[in-house]
Amino acid sequence: MSITEIAIKRPTLVVVIFTVLAILGITCYTKLNYELIPKLSFPALSIVTTYPGASANEVESSVTKELEDALSSLENVKSMQSTSQEGLSSISIELESSADANLAVQDAQRKINAMVANLPTGVKSPSINKFSSDEMPVIKLGVTAKIAPTKLYLLTENQIKSQLSKLNGVGQVSLIGGNEREIKININKTKLDAYKITISQIYQAIYNSNIEMPTGKIESNVKQYTVRLLGKIKSLDELRNITVSRTISGSSIKLSDIAEIVDGITEQTNLNKINGKNSIGIIIQKQTDANTVDVCKRVKEQLKLIENQYSNYQLKFDIASDNSTYTLASANAVIEDLGFAILLVAFVMFIFLHSIRNSLIVLISIPASIISVFIAMYIFNFSLNMLTLMALSLLIGILVDDSIVVLENIYRHLEMGKDKRKAALDGRNEIGFTAIAITLVDVVVFLPLSLVTGMIGNMLREFSLVIVFATLMSLIVSFTVTPLLASRFSKIQNNTKKSIIGKFSIWVEYIYNKIVKYYERILQWSLNKRKAVYLMVTVLIIISFSLVGMGLVGTAFMNDGDQGEFIVKLEGEPQNTVYQTTQLTQKVENLLLKKPEVVKVYSNIGYSSSDFGSGSGVNNKSEITVNLVQKDQRSISVSEFAAMIKKEVQEIPGLKVSATPSSMMGNADDAPIQILLRGPDMIKLFEIGDSVINVIKQIPGTNDVKLSIDKSKPELQIKLDREKMEQLSLHVQQVGSTLSLALAGNTDLQYSDGDDDFDINVRFDQFNRKKIDDVGSLTFINNQGKVVELKNFATITQSLGPNKLERFDRISSLTVKCSVYGRPVGTVGDEIKNAIKEKIHSPEITIDYKGQMERQADAFSSLFMAIAAALIFVYLVMVALYNSYLYPFVVLFSIPVAIIGALFALALSGESLTIFSMVGMIMLIGLVCKNAILIVDFANKFRENGLTVKDALIEAGKERLRPILMTTFSMIFGMLPIALASGASAESKNGLAWVIIGGLTSSLFLTLVLVPSVYMSMEKYKEKFKKIFSRKNKIIAVESHE
Repeated sequence: MSITEIAIKRPTLVVVIFTVLAILGITCYTKLNYELIPKLSFPALSIVTTYPGASANEVESSVTKELEDALSSLENVKSMQSTSQEGLSSISIELESSADANLAVQDAQRKINAMVANLPTGVKSPSINKFSSDEMPVIKLGVTAKIAPTKLYLLTENQIKSQLSKLNGVGQVSLIGGNEREIKININKTKLDAYKITISQIYQAIYNSNIEMPTGKIESNVKQYTVRLLGKIKSLDELRNITVSRTISGSSIKLSDIAEIVDGITEQTNLNKINGKNSIGIIIQKQTDANTVDVCKRVKEQLKLIENQYSNYQLKFDIASDNSTYTLASANAVIEDLGFAILLVAFVMFIFLHSIRNSLIVLISIPASIISVFIAMYIFNFSLNMLTLMALSLLIGILVDDSIVVLENIYRHLEMGKDKRKAALDGRNEIGFTAIAITLVDVVVFLPLSLVTGMIGNMLREFSLVIVFATLMSLIVSFTVTPLLASRFSKIQNNTKKSIIGKFSIWVEYIYNKIVKYYERILQWSLNKRKAVYLMVTVLIIISFSLVGMGLVGTAFMNDGDQGEFIVKLEGEPQNTVYQTTQLTQKVENLLLKKPEVVKVYSNIGYSSSDFGSGSGVNNKSEITVNLVQKDQRSISVSEFAAMIKKEVQEIPGLKVSATPSSMMGNADDAPIQILLRGPDMIKLFEIGDSVINVIKQIPGTNDVKLSIDKSKPELQIKLDREKMEQLSLHVQQVGSTLSLALAGNTDLQYSDGDDDFDINVRFDQFNRKKIDDVGSLTFINNQGKVVELKNFATITQSLGPNKLERFDRISSLTVKCSVYGRPVGTVGDEIKNAIKEKIHSPEITIDYKGQMERQADAFSSLFMAIAAALIFVYLVMVALYNSYLYPFVVLFSIPVAIIGALFALALSGESLTIFSMVGMIMLIGLVCKNAILIVDFANKFRENGLTVKDALIEAGKERLRPILMTTFSMIFGMLPIALASGASAESKNGLAWVIIGGLTSSLFLTLVLVPSVYMSMEKYKEKFKKIFSRKNKIIAVESHE
């Protein structure tokens, strides 16, 4: 007994099964996470190490190279990239896709632990992390209040941060800016010299007077006491009265005699502002696998509670960036597209089936298939993201395909005079083999996508598997629910002119019969003029592919949606202070706040996310996150607005600027094109880098071309005379630590006030840290008690050094970065590549292409392999089903004609060939093969009934024209809402939809003539070969007889 027969005879069983599936599906749906994109967790590590006060050169030689040597023996390393800048070393390690990132972290930690003792004194312990898209911030906000700035910082650090960190799903809470309390010991160098004391002696005196420690225990016959020394400084007066030294006469020298003790704030290396007002920035990251929407909701609810809790302080939170807003908007936009698609598909069903009842039978397959998919999504830990939701919206046309084919055939059997149950069973049995074939074609097309590795595999795996799950479910529905409903409710629709619906149906049938007759004539002609058909198709294919070559269809990795947010990155002169950067940033803030489209301006000064978020050594940089009004409330896209702002900001002197829309990958990708130069000679690297910049600037569409390293950072270089140092009984470590203490300060000492500890910063006051002479006059005392100035044993010179140093695979490197505006990134990248190949020749310098160029090349390579695999799998599946190598080959001829329409659609719509439009091409393989399968399958059946090849093809074309038109128009109309969408993330989906619409349109017209023509040609050649072999066999037989 077949599954269909069971469904028809035991309807209650089907109802129970699908009711249970519906309940489980809805339950699983409520438990799925909302994300913008699927979790990207490819194997990569980052090792960040801080070395306060060290120059970029010192960091590279003493820290970065040492760590690189230790980590070079890690297994499965694909590439290693490092950046050394003032006070910071950062190493990024990309692993092979098969590597286990968790094991790599453990192995890296072991190797670093084994060599960390070799790092210079003052280097902080290296921090190792693995990459995950979950590490991207989900909320950025600012906090303000009507209280003292130091009190607000303390409240934020101790209370607000703690409350937010405890929320379910919150991973890390980071603060930017704010005024943190600090006890400053500002040493007066003149008094220091007068008393013949060094700054190191002062630091040691404070340290010796500020100790709290356990000292043991005492024990009697009845009690035991722990003895603890309470030597911590409890007041500023105690600090001022510390004796740091004594005069020759024995008088004590107090700290207050040579220093100013100030209860102040830390020196601000970064500031945060929201809409031009000072605030404390809070950046919140979620935990791995936490629901972005739920986390953001809980955070916002907690923020309201905190505002109420501290209402007497007039505490206020201002959210500058909220990932859940765009995530939900994208999800809602897809759901809207889904709704419109269902309505349009229903309209197509009604036109062809002339019955609301029959249309509903087909439409029921959509929820019956989709709800069950949520169970699989939950089991495989998928999320509701832009890709999975896009898959669901694309499925509408696919899900009704099987049911259309089955129901249409059942209806044909009803017209033969059979009763409902007999017609349902016979109709399904006759078409069952074909339904399995067209379903498996869809499945094997998307399975290779789920097996692709790398970032593109991470992005598309959930997308492809959702389509596979739903397609398989739709086959089960078409074999059970559809024939069951048809056996109970379907009936022949006798249309009359008495009703509007009847009149409309009669008119549609009249038009359809005209189309059938017209198609029959075209098919007759094409079967007689097969060479003309082949020539026409060949010419169209050549023309369509030339659209890419002529630049009418550009290429790009992907089109980011208009999130209504862009990031302005500012860079002043290398010698600029934070104060100067603040002044420049304020000018840009004022410019932005005057624009009616701007809602919020969130500024981080002394900070750059592209410098690994350290905030170290970036006094001349700032980053502004700009939020715009909703997309439908402005007449300009976020990309155009960002370009306009950049043009205006460029008029401010002494400021470099980039303005880039936020990316779905979690940040603004300010350099989609990156050319990596590698070689042993930095001078040669800069020379070639300048040449590459000149080449790139000649390419239309290029913008903001720059080197990744700035050579103009001013620095003082101190060269020690070791012979003089030996004569003076001084050593390098003593000189280095004293310089660091005097100029950078030391905050290791703590001052206790109640339950809170604050840093004590010991260093020269600001008046003794201004001039070069201040460095040369720094004094040291040797072991004979003699006072020596630095300039007596060292040469101090001014120089310009790099702001950072880069290495790739342990070789010095330099990156040329370039933005693109007004043209597809891939097209511009190809032109840059060709121009560099033609004009730049340097054997000792290796040139590699990174950024979107590399991602696009990797993605397209993977997708082309997926297309090849899909073609092979489709062919093999049909070979197995048809038990023939010939007929599946005929079906494959439907694919090239779909590419014609796909490329023309991209050219006419102005869309680029991206990873999503490539996915559309893959999707077309399954969709267009279905039509060819219907023709070939029925042609074979008619030939079995005695018809000639030509007559069988004509009858098959006429007989299957209705389901072909129904499935094709269902898919085209189902794609229209996505192609014409303008809501959140629409830009990413439009190209894919146009590819499918264009491909199906060209396939509809050309497959209906090309596939029968190829079928007939194949049969002709088959007959010729049979005759040749038959003749040979006869000759062999005659010869053997003789």
